[in-house]
Amino acid sequence: MSGTGTGEEPGARAARTRALVLLRIRGRATAVALLPAALAVVLFAAGAQGFADGGGWDAARWAVAACAVVVLLIAAAVAIAVARAKPAVSPTVPLSEAAAPDLYRLVRELADRLEVPAPSAIALTPDCDSWLEDRAHPVSGGPARRTGEAPVLVIGSPFLWWMRVAELRALLAPVVAGTSASAQPDIAAARRFVRGLDGAVADGSAPAKGPVRRALRLPRAFVGRIARILLRSCRGHAAEMERGVAAAASTRAQAVDYGLRIVAQEQVGLAYAGWDRLLTRVALPAWRMGRWPSQLDAGVVSALTELSRRDRLAEGYASRLGERPACDLLEEPGAADEAASLLAARLFHGGPAETGPDWAPVDWQQYPDEVVDRKWRSEAARLHRVLDTMGVPPAAAVGGVPTLARVVEHLEAGEGGGDELAAGISAAVAREEAEAQGTGATGAAAPAPGDDLLALWGPDPLPLFPLQPPRTGTELLADHVAAMVCCAAVDTAGAAPGLDWLDGPALLVDGERRADLGSPVLSLIEDGDAGPLRSWLASVGVRTDKPVRLV
Repeated sequence: MSGTGTGEEPGARAARTRALVLLRIRGRATAVALLPAALAVVLFAAGAQGFADGGGWDAARWAVAACAVVVLLIAAAVAIAVARAKPAVSPTVPLSEAAAPDLYRLVRELADRLEVPAPSAIALTPDCDSWLEDRAHPVSGGPARRTGEAPVLVIGSPFLWWMRVAELRALLAPVVAGTSASAQPDIAAARRFVRGLDGAVADGSAPAKGPVRRALRLPRAFVGRIARILLRSCRGHAAEMERGVAAAASTRAQAVDYGLRIVAQEQVGLAYAGWDRLLTRVALPAWRMGRWPSQLDAGVVSALTELSRRDRLAEGYASRLGERPACDLLEEPGAADEAASLLAARLFHGGPAETGPDWAPVDWQQYPDEVVDRKWRSEAARLHRVLDTMGVPPAAAVGGVPTLARVVEHLEAGEGGGDELAAGISAAVAREEAEAQGTGATGAAAPAPGDDLLALWGPDPLPLFPLQPPRTGTELLADHVAAMVCCAAVDTAGAAPGLDWLDGPALLVDGERRADLGSPVLSLIEDGDAGPLRSWLASVGVRTDKPVRLV
C-alpha cells in the first residue's frame, strides 16, 4: 500500500484512513483463511522433527490438513467470485470524444485547473444528477478497463439542455475533483474490494429457474453468503470513505467558479422539478400508448420556460436562454437527446430496446395527434367495451352507437354501477398490459451482447424505476370518462387535442386550454351528480347524444 495521499484536505486524509481499515478487513479475512493451513504446516514440521509423535498427533495432523484444504478451497472460491464479479453498472448513453470534443475539452481544462486526473470517458444519464463511476471490473460484452484508469464522468442529460456552459462547468467542478481519489492507491484498492463483494453478493442472490439450475446455484449462494458477511463489516467504513472523498472534492473545487456554482445548484433544483413533471405528465402517457418522445431533453427546456412564464418566482430564468446552452458542446445534440430519451423510456416504463410498429418515436409536433388523440379514443373505446360486457344499454335517445350520454346516464343512475365499471376497466387495463408484455417478450429480437444498455444491470425486471404506483380503479375510471368527454368535445364542439408542457395531454377549445374538467368528472363518478358536468358540456357546446368516433 502506498503512502501517497490524495492531498492536504482533511476529507482526503479521513477517506484514506477508512480505506486502510477496509484493506485491513481484507487482510484479516485472508489471515483467517490461511490459519488452518499454517497450523497444519506447524504440526507436520513438528512431526518431522520428532516433537509430536504418536497416533493422536497423526490424526490431529491429518484432520487439520483436511480442514485447511476445505478452508483454502472456500477462500479461493470467494476470492475468484470477488475478482470476477460484475458489479451493477449504471445504465448510461456512452458519449465518445468524436461526438462531443468541446465537452471533453471543457472537462479536461477543468481537471487541469483542479490538478486532478481527467475522467477517462463521458456518458449521459436521463436523470438530474452527475457522478463518477469506476468501471474497472470486467463486464460482459467488452474488456475491463485498466486498473488505475480514471473513472467515467456521468452527466445528467437534462443539465446539458437547460444549463449554460459556465453553469455546467461550475456544477461539474466538485464531481471532476473526485477523480483524485481514483489516483490514490489505497482508496482505489478499497473501492475495488467493496465493489467486488457487492457483485459477488448479487451473483449469489440471482434467481435460478429449474431444479437443476437451483442445485448448481447452491455453491454460488454459499459464496455469496460469505461475501455478504464481509460486505456487512465493510459497509460503514465504505460510506465514511466516500463521504471523505466527497468532502475533499468539494474543498478542492471551491477555487473554481464558486459563486457561479451556487447559481448552478439553483438550476439543478429547477431542472429536477421540470424533468419530473415532463416524465410523469408528458412522457408517461406517450409510453403507455407505445410511443416514446424522442426529444425529452429539448422538452424540459420548453417545460421550464413555461414554468417561468406561469410562476412569478421563476421570472428571469427565461432570459438565460439567450446564453449559450451546454448542449452546444455536442456535435449532434439531437442524436444524443434521442438516445437518452429511449433509455429513459426503458428505465422508467420498461419499453423495448429497439423501435418497432408498437414502439415508435414521436416528436413534439406529432404529440397531440399521435399520443393525445389516440389516448383519448383508445380509453373511450375501452370504456364502451366494458359497458357492453356489463350489459349496459345504449342511451335512451340513440341506439347502437357510442355516445357520451350512455356513460353519463349509467353513472348518474348510481346503484353501484360506478364501482363495477371501475373494476371492469381495471381488469381490462391489467389484461391488456399483460398481453403487451407477453408480446414484447416473445416478439422483440434480443439485442446483441454489449448492445443493450441495461444488460449489465442484472436480471431485475423493467422498469427499474417506475414513475408512479399503479392507478386505482377510481383514477382509471376518471381518466376514461374524461377521455370520453374530450372525444365528444373534439367530434361535436370543434375542440382539439393539445400538449401542455407541465400537465401533458390538454383539451384546446378555441385555442385555449380547458383545465377545469377534472372536478365535474369526479362529481359524476363519486357522487353520481351529473349537474356540474352537464354545465361544463353546455359551456363548451358538446352534444352528448352525438356519436363519437372510437379507435
